[in-house]
Amino acid sequence: MTITVIGHPCYDVIVQPDGTETESFGGIYFTIATLAQLLKNTDKIFPVFGIGKSDYDEVIEKFKLYPAIDTSGIYKFNGQTNRVRLNYSSSENRIECSKNISEPVPWKKIKPFIETDLILINMISGFDLTLETLDEIRMEVRENKTPVYFDAHCLPCGVASDCTRYYKPIETWRRWLFNLHAVQMNETEASAMTVEKLTEDQLAKYVHALDTKALHITRGNKGSTVYIDIHKQVKRIDFSAVEQEKAVDTTGCGDVFGAAYCAYYLKTKDIQASTKFANAVASYNSQLPGSRQIEKLSKFFIYDYSETEKTL
Repeated sequence: MTITVIGHPCYDVIVQPDGTETESFGGIYFTIATLAQLLKNTDKIFPVFGIGKSDYDEVIEKFKLYPAIDTSGIYKFNGQTNRVRLNYSSSENRIECSKNISEPVPWKKIKPFIETDLILINMISGFDLTLETLDEIRMEVRENKTPVYFDAHCLPCGVASDCTRYYKPIETWRRWLFNLHAVQMNETEASAMTVEKLTEDQLAKYVHALDTKALHITRGNKGSTVYIDIHKQVKRIDFSAVEQEKAVDTTGCGDVFGAAYCAYYLKTKDIQASTKFANAVASYNSQLPGSRQIEKLSKFFIYDYSETEKTL
């Protein structure tokens, strides 16, 4: 099993409502580290991204702890890695400030890793790759029908002069969401994505008409929704979050959701079962501070997992 992961890393400074601060690598790091906890050491994860020269060695050393991660697609650049400050007013509400956003990952860096079982794209910064590069990916994998999972994340976000992020519609949203295995976004991203201000149900119909197989809407402590085609009708299926103690830190839960979904989908090819599994893993991740204890997600190792062994 192989999976290529594309998106920007960042260094997170997380400020909780009580003023407590934690620091750790974030962004695409959550996605890759989650996959490493869920997959076999003999599986292969190919991260493709650039990172500031001063952070390169530390990230490589962290990933070397996981035999499944092949770091040959990680490249360094002059300048700093994106620094993100997340100020939480509650477990679900925050103000994000992003500095030093990297250049988009170019097609020439992605192409050597295009022959894979699944491609996971996470628009961590919203500038992780260009629409033209996404088109290159779709054209290249079309013949082999390789699934492409797309987390819209910060795609519908701008950057203000003070580096805070704000939501804005994307005029080219149809081209971004076209011909993919699945698209993921949270409730706020879904409401901001389209110029037409489509409802979630309307957006789901458009997405399926664009030949994308599933639309995931994540809802924090309310779980998530997946829209899929059942007998040529777009159906909405809601999944409750798995009950946990009060959330410690929700940073990265969406990234964990996407990674868990892709890992389980590669094993089962079942959209509903994979969504249920992703809910469980993301819910558990909310109990962990930043990415510093992400190894605890190994309790969901998919090759040991079955409905008879664990209850979601």
